[in-house]
Amino acid sequence: MIRILIIEDEIIIARFIELQLLNNFECQTRVAISVQEAREAVPDMQPHLVLCDINLCDAITGIELIAELQKSYAFETIFITSYQNKNIIEQASATNPANYIIKPVDDAQLFAGVRLVIARLEQQSGPKEKSNQTFDLLNNTEVMILREIRNQKTTKEIAKSLHLSPYTIKNHRHNICRKLDLEEGNNALLKWVMQHQHLL
Repeated sequence: MIRILIIEDEIIIARFIELQLLNNFECQTRVAISVQEAREAVPDMQPHLVLCDINLCDAITGIELIAELQKSYAFETIFITSYQNKNIIEQASATNPANYIIKPVDDAQLFAGVRLVIARLEQQSGPKEKSNQTFDLLNNTEVMILREIRNQKTTKEIAKSLHLSPYTIKNHRHNICRKLDLEEGNNALLKWVMQHQHLL
């Protein structure tokens, strides 16, 4: 089931979004109304998709929060905001969001924006049998590296843990991406690990 985190400081809007999601999709939802709540929710929930307001009336913006969380966790992002100026959209695009929805949000607009992303997430996860067969292609060292990635270790930290050079770890990561048919970029390997933790 797709897990969706809603980060929105206006609770009425957050509950409206949550209700629309639950009415239209097979999903598990959670609401965070502050930066701190979001920071606590992400490691606990491990969301596949985060719907985030940009202006959270907090110490940092939604864009800054998403950029921070992306350093440790893999998820798709949809920004929901009243901001429409190009500068804000450019800042948001740096986090590679899946979509950008302008407030006020209606049910049809929300459904369209979220449905496309969920379809992609479902396609990425694929059948479990295929995942198991692909996983069997990996050697013991590659599996250990994936476990370290799951534990949010950097390439340097993995190298130290496995008593290998960072260059060797980079080569292994390249080989893993090739075997799993992943692009090397946009945290593709981290996303794969988060979606297939049951194999590790």
